[in-house]
Amino acid sequence: MAHYAVIMLLAGIGIPVLAALNAALGVKIGSPAVAATVLFSVAFFSCVIVMIVTGPQALAKVTDAPRHLFLAGVLIAFYVLTVTYIAPHFGVGNAVFFVLMGQLISTALIDHFGLFGARITPMGGTRALGIALMALGVFVTQKT
Repeated sequence: MAHYAVIMLLAGIGIPVLAALNAALGVKIGSPAVAATVLFSVAFFSCVIVMIVTGPQALAKVTDAPRHLFLAGVLIAFYVLTVTYIAPHFGVGNAVFFVLMGQLISTALIDHFGLFGARITPMGGTRALGIALMALGVFVTQKT
């Protein structure tokens, strides 16, 4: 399980780096939408390479998946487009702060109700306190 934590820590490190890099690209070329398109093109080809290496058999099952699951693509596009546009004006730290707040809220709801097939983790007092402390910690880092 520790390797999962390390991988997700690295993914978390990548989120603000992605935001800063893509925001800078958007400013440099003068278009957040083009910067996002470039990002998704690079991401697409990276995923295609990984898919080829790991085996593309699951691609045949995509048509059987419930359509609502494709909303994830819309949500990542929304995130990338908004952070690419807003971070240069609002600051990467502020933008990611509010993203983290949104993640804490949605994670609590998803886990509590087991939404989208997630493992149910009820919202008890200790968990709520932990989330509140995380939120406070993120808030404090933006105030210093």
